[in-house]
Amino acid sequence: MKILIIEDEVELAKSMGSYLSDESYLCEYAATYSQALERIDSFDYDCILLDLMLPGGDGFQILKELKEQKKNDGVIIISAKNSMDDKINGLRIGADDYLAKPFHLPELAARVYSLIRRKHFGSVNVIEQNEIRVDVLGKAVSVDGKPMLLTKKEFDLLMYFIINKNRVVSKAALAEHLSGDVAALFNSYDFVYSHIKNLKRKLNEAGVGHYLKTMYGSGYKWEI
Repeated sequence: MKILIIEDEVELAKSMGSYLSDESYLCEYAATYSQALERIDSFDYDCILLDLMLPGGDGFQILKELKEQKKNDGVIIISAKNSMDDKINGLRIGADDYLAKPFHLPELAARVYSLIRRKHFGSVNVIEQNEIRVDVLGKAVSVDGKPMLLTKKEFDLLMYFIINKNRVVSKAALAEHLSGDVAALFNSYDFVYSHIKNLKRKLNEAGVGHYLKTMYGSGYKWEI
């Protein structure tokens, strides 16, 4: 799951990113209004943590831009401006949640998890697809009741396919999801192929049906 942290307080941004990275999220950063616009124009995110007061502009304009682009990125406003008017305005424009500074990092992580769960899984903590059972909160997968051990990247990849069930996902989209904006620096998709190969092998060994299909020339599809 990929998160964009729009925050000009460097130390706060780093502490949020470090904590959320430990929770298995891929974090990217924007410290100014222009950087934030560039990010949301170029990439999609599962969750955006948005400060309202930014150098060069304000967070409300970011919300309006997301709405104009008809993007589905979840947004949690994180701001020292803890006024009722700001909360109401932000939620009306399109934010999903509001967290006032200062806050505890475990609460932030809980809000992020809750938002992503609502957006993708309808508030459930466990996803079941035929023989596969995924504990979203515990980040654990079992097949016919037997645990299947996955690396962090493999679990994230499986979740991404499940979220995009029955849709073709391009190699470029997978590279971006796994590595963020640095994916453009790679000369090939070899690292994507490697993770896909390992995931397919583990699914096959666990007795999972042939749901992960290679769409030659296009990408991959989780078809179930």
